[in-house]
Amino acid sequence: MEPKTKVAPWLTLEEVQDFLGVRAQTIYAYVSRGLIASHPDPHNIRRSLYSAENIQKLKQKKQQGRKRETLAANTLFGTEPSIPTAISTFARGRLFYRGKDVINFAKEATLEETARLLWDAESLDAFSVQARDYPPYPPDRTHAFVALATATATGHSTHARTPRVLHAEAANLVGHLASTFGAENTPSLLIHQRLAKGWGKEKDVADLLRKAMVLLADHELTSSAFATRIAASNGASLPACLLTGLATFTGPLHGDATPRVKALLDEVERSSAEQVVNRYLSSALPIPGFGHHLYPDGDPRAVALLEEFEPPQEIAKFIEKVTTLTGLYPNIDAVLAALVTRYRLQGDAAFALFSIARSVGLLAHAMEQINTCKVIRPRGRYIGPDLNMPGNGRN
Repeated sequence: MEPKTKVAPWLTLEEVQDFLGVRAQTIYAYVSRGLIASHPDPHNIRRSLYSAENIQKLKQKKQQGRKRETLAANTLFGTEPSIPTAISTFARGRLFYRGKDVINFAKEATLEETARLLWDAESLDAFSVQARDYPPYPPDRTHAFVALATATATGHSTHARTPRVLHAEAANLVGHLASTFGAENTPSLLIHQRLAKGWGKEKDVADLLRKAMVLLADHELTSSAFATRIAASNGASLPACLLTGLATFTGPLHGDATPRVKALLDEVERSSAEQVVNRYLSSALPIPGFGHHLYPDGDPRAVALLEEFEPPQEIAKFIEKVTTLTGLYPNIDAVLAALVTRYRLQGDAAFALFSIARSVGLLAHAMEQINTCKVIRPRGRYIGPDLNMPGNGRN
């Protein structure tokens, strides 16, 4: 029944049980905690009556809690959660950085200019090339993660620090990350030039690296961006925020997708496009690097980058054959892997380019989250054993 405060301000135990859908013991607990007022029934002193007003408020509170639980259950494992952001978005099959079409922006922009845009920084110094005492590892992801973990151990909380200071620290982090992947430490060079020189490549390759990194700098609220924002919302240092985001790249479904595609393209070169395509299609396996749920008509980033170079002949044949037989277009992972193969870049180059580029976006998300002054704290929805089982602390 629905309690009507004006007609019946006090309800019997049975009426409360019916309305709340709980047992008598639960109602007694509510009374003992002061959540429901009660007094003796004037017509039967051996039983009590309960405040309809308190019960109505309690029911409303429970319903609100259920709505939050339902929302959390429906959003955290779908395309959500939804977090307000001005950093990047998708529209009309295109990616935009703060309102700028990324495909047009990437024609000339550097990663430094991209950072200035995504960080909403009025001015920004070049990414740092200061030497640090890194552990003695070769220039690869091991070096990168160890260096970031070391910086995290001594990093300062982002609380009560100005945007200008955070921008400078973020620029240092991106520069140091590039150094761990073998970038040349020459102050006069931009980061794509430093990488090309460190990897022993010419100017034409440097420009390809520039464009690739600008295209990869951000992709709205990815799992890595969400993880980064959670760390930032709790006041973690910028190195800690970046390390948190980059840690998600070690899984094959996000940042480590390109190395998987690179392994596939290596197989294509060893055997043939025909053999590899037939093997995948005959076994009903999805072909890595093709199709993107956000770009059903093709990944515009992949198209833009593929316009700048010719993949090796067998790989070009493979891309054409997969597209013809499946209707799926190569995504940015496939084209980045093709670029790495075409120019014989160092072993971890695909991961390096993705990590360095996306570090700009992750740091943008960290700093945007810091500005909200809100902690991201999702609710859990318990699905474990019944807590009302005998012996679970109940009398």
